[in-house]
Amino acid sequence: MPSAPAITSSSAPSVASPPAPSIVSAPVVSPTGPAVSGGAPGAGDGPSAADLLAFVQRTAADRALVATLPLDPEGRTWIRLDGPLGSEAWLIGWPPGTGTGWHDHGGSRGAFATASGELVEQSLATQIPTEGWKTLELADGVDRERRLGDGRGRAFGPHHVHQVLNTSPDAHAVSVHAYYPPLPLMRRYSRNGPVLRLEEIEHPGEW
Repeated sequence: MPSAPAITSSSAPSVASPPAPSIVSAPVVSPTGPAVSGGAPGAGDGPSAADLLAFVQRTAADRALVATLPLDPEGRTWIRLDGPLGSEAWLIGWPPGTGTGWHDHGGSRGAFATASGELVEQSLATQIPTEGWKTLELADGVDRERRLGDGRGRAFGPHHVHQVLNTSPDAHAVSVHAYYPPLPLMRRYSRNGPVLRLEEIEHPGEW
């Protein structure tokens, strides 16, 4: 099991927020297909990561739905979807060369799948503390990278830190994402070699 990162500093720089991507929004859309099995929304622990993965892969295969997403050559676009059992879901378009930057999901578990094109996920194979630090030095060997083409997806737990990129020089990618509980916040990080720095915390309404 990879070792945990070491805390090297508790001070944070003053950093300007990155420019917001261009956004195209639309009414909430209900994907077609059978519902994910499980209890009522809000009951128990909600959908599992496996449930969310099944949902995003099924939704990514819905070509009619994917075709409704407007694509913008300058920035990411998205449509909010009805996720299973009270989860939050999104259909997202990625112009060539765009990405999320490093972030976590505020304690929510999730999954995503590529509907068209290819996405690259870079992630950390270690659990980092969520509070009490501004700068961490990551241990060797914690970096992971996956390439997810059409129909491929992955699920993750509540402590997942990653960035997602469309590295193609000329092709859009489209993907489906789902989270449970609905995202309470997102922590955004910068990365310089082994040093991970907390830059800002975003709340619903800021994305």
